[in-house]
Amino acid sequence: MVLYAIAFIGGLLTIVSPCILPVLPFVFARADQPFRRSGLPLLAGMALTFTLVASLATVAGDWIVRANQIGRGVAMALFAVFGLALLFPALADTLSQPIVRLGARLQRRTGSGPSIAGSILLGVSTGLLWTPCAGPILGLIITGAAVQGSNARSAALLLAFAAGSVCALALALLAGNRMFQLMKRSLAFETWIRRGLGVAVLAGVVGIAMGWDTGVLARVSLSSSTGPNSLEQRLVDRIRLPAPVEQAQAVALGNEGVMPPLDGAIAWLNSPPLTREGLRGKIVMIDFWTYSCINCLRSIPYVEAWSEKYKNAGLVVIGVHTPEFAFERDKGNVTKAVGDLKLTYAVAVDSNRTIWNAFRNRYWPAHFFIDGQGRIRHHHFGEGEYQESERVIQQLLAENNSAASPGSFVQVNATGAQAAPNLGAVGSPETYVGYLRQEHYASPEPIKRDDDERYTAPGRLRVNQWGLEGWWNVGEEQAVASQPRSKIIFRFHARDLHLVLGPRSGGKPVRFRVLIDGAPPLDDAGADVDKQGNGSVTGFRLYQLVRQKGGVEDRTFQIEFLDPGVQAFAFTFG
Repeated sequence: MVLYAIAFIGGLLTIVSPCILPVLPFVFARADQPFRRSGLPLLAGMALTFTLVASLATVAGDWIVRANQIGRGVAMALFAVFGLALLFPALADTLSQPIVRLGARLQRRTGSGPSIAGSILLGVSTGLLWTPCAGPILGLIITGAAVQGSNARSAALLLAFAAGSVCALALALLAGNRMFQLMKRSLAFETWIRRGLGVAVLAGVVGIAMGWDTGVLARVSLSSSTGPNSLEQRLVDRIRLPAPVEQAQAVALGNEGVMPPLDGAIAWLNSPPLTREGLRGKIVMIDFWTYSCINCLRSIPYVEAWSEKYKNAGLVVIGVHTPEFAFERDKGNVTKAVGDLKLTYAVAVDSNRTIWNAFRNRYWPAHFFIDGQGRIRHHHFGEGEYQESERVIQQLLAENNSAASPGSFVQVNATGAQAAPNLGAVGSPETYVGYLRQEHYASPEPIKRDDDERYTAPGRLRVNQWGLEGWWNVGEEQAVASQPRSKIIFRFHARDLHLVLGPRSGGKPVRFRVLIDGAPPLDDAGADVDKQGNGSVTGFRLYQLVRQKGGVEDRTFQIEFLDPGVQAFAFTFG
């Protein structure tokens, strides 16, 4: 019940967020009409739309982002017409002629007063515009549903959040109605009231079209320590969710077949070559990883801790390094990464993806758990759910007559790029710079494949769009800066921004400078830059360039390479 109360309070708080200000004129514009026939249907349409869009967001990922943008465009067009109708009554009469008959039918059914159907339609549009303004509590609900799977509980939490928003909006609507009744005592002011509302509605449409509802106005609330989003965030930070049931119960172990052979590695690090037969009688954990993968880097501290804690009890951890990019196939690069990460367990250098294919794996990271008889009993794809994975290790060791203590879990306090992400604030996806998997590119010039081309920065970036500036040669996996002063610009939403980079041919370092919203990062600098945004690309790896210390908001990132030859591969966020 605590979570439902928090969700409801979070919905209530949205009414005082600056992000909501462009939407309120649409509500007050109908405040002089009967609440039952106008306000109530509007609120119902808003609540249902808000809940539907937020619910779809938990299962539809990027699709719903595009769909909601279309819906926002339709809603803005509708409200623009509505605002003009308020401003110019004669225009309203002209525009309404095509639907006079339909309106007459609705009036005959509903009696005198506003159209319920029209109010519901306005409520649907309000819901589409309201949804992106929700704060950290809605983000927490959606993130939890995305991680644990959409279910009745997450839908109920979304409905509680929507109910809070609707209650706040209803209070505003009722207050607005009383205000109108007082003001309408002088009929001479009624025309000016309507015109003023029309101007406010049109101003709201312009504000939303310019991105002020989720950009500038949202930034006001995020930068204020007393704003509603700040209060929501403090509620989220102080409430500790109950531990999942699986942490206190045994994990159901299956039988996924015999462990494939470990043949095909081009080299083994920290260990002589290991074989399936030689591991019989041991509990084995296989960790598929690659050293430029941010999700892998964040899970590695747990894998290392498990290896250290349970190695004397019979656990053997094997890291299988399978490359994503071409530079990760190089044994020397992998060896350096293993040393930099201070890994002590065995690592198979699987540059030809032989072991990867034998396990039929498709994910980084991927963990496979093998019992003493050589059978795969459990797997986990992606980062997270670390206590569940450790519980699996404990159960398999217990089956193997080990004395490992159950119920005690490792504690990890990683730093830099390996620190735990702020998943509730991540609104930007992994983004590749090479043309093979390129998305959200926004520079005016089309990509010229495998050849030098001069690019110009986009005039205005929406969130998750990016562009190139200067001379670049864009290949399948990466873009290479052909001249000094070449830049990459990215509009992102996350606490952390990382970029996989490599130096120019011959390994000579490449200097760079990072700006956030046109200024040095200062306290928001990542581990690989100083406060003025200066850094250097010295090897092929993932570089942490931004770690925001305050509230997370939409930011414009720019990196300028002062020397030519840098290779840029992919952005990741945390």
